[in-house]
Amino acid sequence: MKFIVNSLGLLKQLQLLNGVLNSNNTLPILDNFLFEMKQDELTLSASDLETSMNTRMAIQCKEEGMIAVPAKLLLDILKSLPDQPLTFDVDGKTFGIEITSDNGKYKLTGQNGDEFPKAPAMGASKALLIGADVLNRAISKTIFAAGNDDMRPIMSGVFFEIEPESVRFVATDAHKLVRMTRSDIGGESAAFIVPRKPLNLLKGALSSLKSEVNMQYTENNAMFTFENVTLMCRLIEGKYPNYEAVIPKENPFKLTIDRLDFLNSIKRVSIFANRSTNQVRLKLTGSEIQLSAEDLDFANEAHEQLACTFVGDNMEIGFNSRFLQDMLNNLDANNVHVEMSAPNRAGIITEVEKSFENEDILMLVMPVMLNG
Repeated sequence: MKFIVNSLGLLKQLQLLNGVLNSNNTLPILDNFLFEMKQDELTLSASDLETSMNTRMAIQCKEEGMIAVPAKLLLDILKSLPDQPLTFDVDGKTFGIEITSDNGKYKLTGQNGDEFPKAPAMGASKALLIGADVLNRAISKTIFAAGNDDMRPIMSGVFFEIEPESVRFVATDAHKLVRMTRSDIGGESAAFIVPRKPLNLLKGALSSLKSEVNMQYTENNAMFTFENVTLMCRLIEGKYPNYEAVIPKENPFKLTIDRLDFLNSIKRVSIFANRSTNQVRLKLTGSEIQLSAEDLDFANEAHEQLACTFVGDNMEIGFNSRFLQDMLNNLDANNVHVEMSAPNRAGIITEVEKSFENEDILMLVMPVMLNG
């Protein structure tokens, strides 16, 4: 089998797929990219058994066939080559591969493509058409709040809750929670949890696209198709926590403040916070917020004041500064509301002015116990 392909085009496609590969695969075949040649089209695939991704590109080829190519070796040589046509000559019996460039020839040994695992069939599935920019934004605004605890895999992904007139994207690690609602899209009712890894792959692939994504989903799998790319993943099994139950409904104390001023002040003050708790203390009065942090072990402390609007009785509350920074970094509005009910109950962060008319973002952060 012989085909000709552009080196830079091939590198771009393989770099997109490279995120699928694990460093410690149980099956040696998974350390390879699968190349499938058919009538001037090359389909490239990568899999870790849980997530599989393929992309298609044009080549010059008159034959059909497949070969599994060592991923790391191929990427290393492609990264070192200038943009030029490459000729691949594959021996179908020995699986030897010879690559010819303007600079020379390179030989490597592949594996039988028939041994590469096949992606599961979707069967009867539901579908939702969603803008690439909307899906990318939903992933970006929620995934940072998903958990990393292997003991609680249900919380390690993003919960997709689809209804006829809206779609909600939710992520939580029990310390922080983000719920993003889009009221301009909807579909047949369904709810499922998509793992972190395929979402990060989608986030990278969708960042510059303006097209739509065809999202299909069954009880066990989800498939995302856009332009020349298809990504399929196994869904996380289990029932997602009742996140609505942890969102306080009565929050009589409301802080309104400039988002960037608040964020930058937290960044500065938190430099002096205890490294294990990252605690920042907020002292709230009618027109001023005092931020402070201290590390008693090293006698470090910092204090700042900011102008704000605060409705309610004066109060003090502590938060993990990293959580607050993550949330404020992932909002776009100039001003934010922080709603509270008590120093030991969750705070709710929302945008004063919505970034998009059909979008609603709510972020919840649990407080930390104040020293003294």
